[in-house]
Amino acid sequence: MKILYAIQGTGNGHLCRAMDVVPCLKKIADVDILLSGTQADIQLPFEVKFRLKGLSFIFGKSGGVDLWKTFVNSKFRKFIKEVNACPVNEYDLVINDFEPVSAWACNLKDKHCISLSHQAAAIHSLAPKPDEIDRVGKFILEHYAPSNKSYGFHFKSYSPNFYTPVIRRQIREQEISNQGHYTVYLPSYDDHLLIKYLSRFPEVKWDVYSKHNSGVVNEKNVKVQPIDNESFIKSMATSAGVLCGAGFETPAEALFLKKKLLVIPMKNQYEQHLNAAALEELGVPVIKNIKPENDAHIREWINSARVVKVNYENQIQDIVVNILNDFKKSYS
Repeated sequence: MKILYAIQGTGNGHLCRAMDVVPCLKKIADVDILLSGTQADIQLPFEVKFRLKGLSFIFGKSGGVDLWKTFVNSKFRKFIKEVNACPVNEYDLVINDFEPVSAWACNLKDKHCISLSHQAAAIHSLAPKPDEIDRVGKFILEHYAPSNKSYGFHFKSYSPNFYTPVIRRQIREQEISNQGHYTVYLPSYDDHLLIKYLSRFPEVKWDVYSKHNSGVVNEKNVKVQPIDNESFIKSMATSAGVLCGAGFETPAEALFLKKKLLVIPMKNQYEQHLNAAALEELGVPVIKNIKPENDAHIREWINSARVVKVNYENQIQDIVVNILNDFKKSYS
């Protein structure tokens, strides 16, 4: 069987998951990789056959997605050309991790496309939802990468065909300890804003990983450094806690590593508000922003020893086999 595995390249989560999914697929099929989008910081350890621009959300510096930059950078004519040129008909099956070019190519060319993504689970009717429904955000999530059938990952398995997170091997193999620092990954905030705010808690050593800085900055009790996969993983594994956005992979990895977790969902990013609702249901504290009004919540979290317990077994090979078996039964 020949499979095209298509990955969304905005952020790091999809690429982290691909590191474990792709080797499992390659054990049982001939697999080519398509990657579209920008702003990821992780290099994949295998060949990428197709690199496309796709459609990407651009992170701002004040806590959310920069909608204007996202719109300006979305060259829709280029996107349509990529969709028309995408060779999905050369494959028996397209497996899609929230990647829009191959998804829309399959939709227009009547090719079977399976969604294997976190987003598929996040928008499911049985998954937790925030109090306020962002109708535009909901519409984007539902139509960004259409598919014929969906399998997904979430913090809990809320429904059949939806599984607990894929925890990459690098995380599973870490030696866990507590060296006292707190690891921070808030890519939608400006470094200077983070330094100004985090220094309000001088009793804490903050280990900040940044998308906006090419060098290391030490100011007061805050260290800011560029994203480096190995360093970031080691920092999380040896931390007292993790402060991050309400993405999917980083919170899931922090929970797996038995770390205290505090999340801040990005503004204008409905998926993160869905994730925040699910994490809050698990018992993870959620705040809206890094403003003085949330000082008490952050201090309470720092002083707390509560860790949310999870059981994220390594089941990705079984998941991949089940998906392909289901496909063969349906289309044999």
